[in-house]
Amino acid sequence: MTYEGLGTRALDYFPCRYGASKLLFRGPRRDLSTAYCAFVGGTETYGKFLASPYPSIIEREIGMPCVNLGFPNAGIDVFMHDPFVPVAAAGAQISVVQVMGAQNMSNRFYTVHPRRNDRFVKASQMMQAVYGDVDFTEFHFTKHLIRSLMALSADRFSCVRRELQQAWQARMELLLSKLGGKIILLWFARHSPDEDGFSTTSDPMFVTRKMIESLRPHVADIVEVVASPAAQAQGTRGMIFAQMEAPAAGHIMGPAAHQEAADAVSRSINRLI
Repeated sequence: MTYEGLGTRALDYFPCRYGASKLLFRGPRRDLSTAYCAFVGGTETYGKFLASPYPSIIEREIGMPCVNLGFPNAGIDVFMHDPFVPVAAAGAQISVVQVMGAQNMSNRFYTVHPRRNDRFVKASQMMQAVYGDVDFTEFHFTKHLIRSLMALSADRFSCVRRELQQAWQARMELLLSKLGGKIILLWFARHSPDEDGFSTTSDPMFVTRKMIESLRPHVADIVEVVASPAAQAQGTRGMIFAQMEAPAAGHIMGPAAHQEAADAVSRSINRLI
């Protein structure tokens, strides 16, 4: 791992914009006038603290430009509202869409920021009716909100989780139809989607295999990558971050896991192109 002084930018992500998008994507900026693959997703796709996230590795493996449209802490909503991402996906040979968690999107219980989807904005009247004993002004991030509500009452939280899962499924179907073209849906996580969807400790939160399989008619392939024990055991080795970023880096999968994801996705791309 690499440490730099407190407050120092440890890694240059070459931030860039495309088209009319207000989002800063990871660069260097790619030429979209030639054949390319597009990658849509959250922190893992963006490659926080990594010199070469899986889209960059795939670019080398398949010999085709890969446009990284990942956005840190993204949920589905940020891409639903972006004017450029559907255009980029429509023009791509293949689009790879990372499975993102269900907590970072607006729903009938709460609203999130339209671009910073991990930011909690407000609770709905429905949420306040269910959790009348909670002061929602204390919450600024969705994970803090979710974990606190679940700890307070698992029974009451069951209706929130069910709403998030139903909203995720409907929103994903809408996003995939909006993107169009050949799409590979990528599960890239530390845990399997076979788990029960109750965990709040790792992303993608609340997404189950049944939910993923329901999307199969909308995609060309589904690739599942669960980071191997060996890759997970490496921790932050090979990651680049400042000392103050160490706690955040500890929650993100490292270079070995990204190599595993790249190998699996590259095989799928080569079959489909």
